[in-house]
Amino acid sequence: MYLRLAKRFLFETDKRLLAKAAWILGVKGLLSVHRHKRRLKRGEFFPPFLYLSVINSCNLRCQGCWVDVAAKQEKIEVDAVNETIRQAKAKGNSFFGILGGEPFMHKDLLEIFRQNRDVYFQVFTNGHFITDEVAAELKRCGNVTPLISVEGTEIISDQRRGRDGVLNQTMKGLETALKHNLLVGVCTSVCKTNLDDLVRDAWVDRLIEMGVMYCWYHIYRPVGPEPNPQLALNSEEQRRVRQFVVDTRATKPIIVVDAYHDDAGNALCPAATGFTHHVGPKGDLEPCPVIQLAAESIYDDKPLADTFNDSEFLRDFRELTAQNTRGCVIMERPDLLVDLAEKHNARDTTIRGGVIEELKNVSPRRSQYQPGDEIPERSFVYRWAKKYAFNDFGTYTKHFDTANYQDPDAESSGGGCCGGGCSSEADGQDVGEVKLPVIK
Repeated sequence: MYLRLAKRFLFETDKRLLAKAAWILGVKGLLSVHRHKRRLKRGEFFPPFLYLSVINSCNLRCQGCWVDVAAKQEKIEVDAVNETIRQAKAKGNSFFGILGGEPFMHKDLLEIFRQNRDVYFQVFTNGHFITDEVAAELKRCGNVTPLISVEGTEIISDQRRGRDGVLNQTMKGLETALKHNLLVGVCTSVCKTNLDDLVRDAWVDRLIEMGVMYCWYHIYRPVGPEPNPQLALNSEEQRRVRQFVVDTRATKPIIVVDAYHDDAGNALCPAATGFTHHVGPKGDLEPCPVIQLAAESIYDDKPLADTFNDSEFLRDFRELTAQNTRGCVIMERPDLLVDLAEKHNARDTTIRGGVIEELKNVSPRRSQYQPGDEIPERSFVYRWAKKYAFNDFGTYTKHFDTANYQDPDAESSGGGCCGGGCSSEADGQDVGEVKLPVIK
């Protein structure tokens, strides 16, 4: 499998883009983690990876979206993005995730990439704005990998994304990016309606055949103003996704990204460990994209390093979360976030202004923390990489107490999405048998 993967990278990618990714994302990325470890030993903090939601606007209306995509446009201007990147680079960072809304609706996005060619960007996009001209510019920059979201078959994509014809437009953007030999990934927010279609070998084989170099399976999180909890996976289904990821890594010549587990299969949260934090479209410093609460901003009149290091809100978030669960706090313990916001007078960073009520209305459910059902990595390469660069960095060893853990499955009355009795239906409609997405 490793030889097949190496052969794919050598013969299916642009060598200049591959070399740049290997140096900036690979070598410099590992160095940023090393510096993070050294900072922690000195009692200092700055996340080695940052995600920036550069705009709230989007052309789609996805189920469960937490972003105010239809509200008045908010965006981070080029100078502010550049300054944030400059200060992060000073701490050794070399990788930035770019989110939205739809990032390509930011009219200056390509200019941001052009002006920061010494760092690497991963753009989370629906692919609809990847034209030949955009793909050609991304190739010229050489420091961008588009991560294109595919949410299911044609019928399911239209349901999930709130528009007709979404899949065809997404696949056209994917085809365009691949035609220009970009390093391209495909991500899926796995939920009830796409689990059977996209979490299987046939779909991964299709991605490999198309030339996609990596994939990323997120777990659907029922948050926001319209959380659609009927789409959430139960514990058994989440274990199924984890097992599929582990098996695919060991058998298929494609990279599979995972943000939820260490090498031994122990659950973790990258925000709780301090591996990543998030900058919202108004510049707010948030724990992660789905937790829309903040006490600080990139616009504060102090260096970004001091802001991160001195933030009592972010520090308390990491410690409080790690004390109570190894999973996703917004899914398992939304009450802790409400208490945290009240303690630090954290502001609601949304335009709609309803985050606290939304958190109070969340029905707790299990996330990636499945005590007793850990699934370790089969691939020795992933085991090594995670041991060095993606683990809890001592967070849970220091803070986690199993006595504090409240198991939503155990507390569920049985049935429903929390208790494992959900069917594979959404909104009462049978999804039926459908074909895999294809490029026409």
